[in-house]
Amino acid sequence: MTIESFSIILSLKLPVTLPITLSNNLVRKEFLTMKKIDVTALGELLIDFTESGVSGQGNPLLEENPGGAPCNVLAMLSKLGRKTAFIGKVGSDSFGRRLKKAVSDAGIDISGLVTDNNVNTTLAFVHTLANGDRDFSFYRSPGADMMLTADEVKKELVEKCRIFHFGTLSMTSDCCREATQKAVAAAKDAGAIISFDPNIREPLWDSLDTARERTIWGLTKCDILKISDNEIEWLTGEKDFYKAAAGLKKQYGIPLILVSLGRNGSLAFSDSACAEMPSFNVQTIETAGAGDTFCACVLNYVIENGLRDYSSEELSQMLRFANAAAAIITTRKGALAVMPEKNEIIKLIENNI
Repeated sequence: MTIESFSIILSLKLPVTLPITLSNNLVRKEFLTMKKIDVTALGELLIDFTESGVSGQGNPLLEENPGGAPCNVLAMLSKLGRKTAFIGKVGSDSFGRRLKKAVSDAGIDISGLVTDNNVNTTLAFVHTLANGDRDFSFYRSPGADMMLTADEVKKELVEKCRIFHFGTLSMTSDCCREATQKAVAAAKDAGAIISFDPNIREPLWDSLDTARERTIWGLTKCDILKISDNEIEWLTGEKDFYKAAAGLKKQYGIPLILVSLGRNGSLAFSDSACAEMPSFNVQTIETAGAGDTFCACVLNYVIENGLRDYSSEELSQMLRFANAAAAIITTRKGALAVMPEKNEIIKLIENNI
C-alpha cells in the first residue's frame, strides 16, 4: 500500500472514537495548558548492561547504564524543557540508588518512584548482534519494577499531567498491571492525552498471547500509539504497514499512530493524512533508546501543537525532528543520561537539507 492508497482508505470516513468528551480541540488545548506536568510516565526502570569492548583476556566488558523505556522518554522531554514525572519502583540496592540519582539528575520528578526493600532492581544485559539487532537477557523473576501496587501509584502526578505515557512491561505481573490500569483510568478521568508504546520484550512474558491481550487493552485506551515495525506486524499479521495502521485506526479509532522503522525511518498517521520520513545517516554505535527518543519528540510536538488531525506536512515536520533525535542517540552509549540537546537536533536537520 502507498501513501496515496492509505489516503483513499481514510477518505472512506472510518469510524473514529473521540479520546475524551472535550471534542472541541481548542477547548481541549486550553484545558490541558492548565496542567502542571507536561508528561507523567509509569513503568519499568532498570540497569542496562551494554557492550563496551573487551578485556585484556578477551572477555566482553559491559557498561552499567540507567535504562527503562518510560524514563528514557521523560529524559528526552526534560532536555526539551518539559516538566516530567515518573511512577515506578526500584530495589533498595546500589542499582536502585544509582537509578534514583540518574532520573533525578535528568530533571524528572521522582516523588512517585517507590523503593522495594524485598525485591532487587531489575537488570538487563544487552548484546548487539552482527546484523545490528539486540539480544536481551533479563534478571527479573521478579524485579522491583514488577512489584508496584495500585496503592503506591501517586495519583496527583497522573491527575496533573497533560500526557500520560505507558507501555506493556508494567503489565507483566498482576499487581503492576492493576497499578497501570488505575493510573490510566485516573489519567483519562482527568482529561489527559494517553500515549502508549507496547515495547514488547518477548523474554519477559510467560505467554505472547498474554502480551497480545495486554497490548490490545492499551490500544483501546490510547490517543497516541508509538509502535515498532516488528511489533505492528506481530500484532496485525500484516507486513504492509500502511494497511496495518489503517486497520488499527478502523478498529480502535486512535487519533495519532507512529510506526518506527529503525534504519528505514518512520511513518505517521493522523485521521486524514499520513507521512513517511527516512532516517538520518549517522555512525551508529548502538540503538538502545532510539525508539524512546523518537517517541519523546512526538509527544513534545503534540504538547506544542495540540492533539488534532495533522496534515501530511505537519506529520513530516514531526517525524523529521523525531528521526534526527533518534539518530543522535544511536551514536552514544546508553540513553537516559545522554539525551541530545535541541540545538544538536536542529543542527543535524540543517546539515541534511
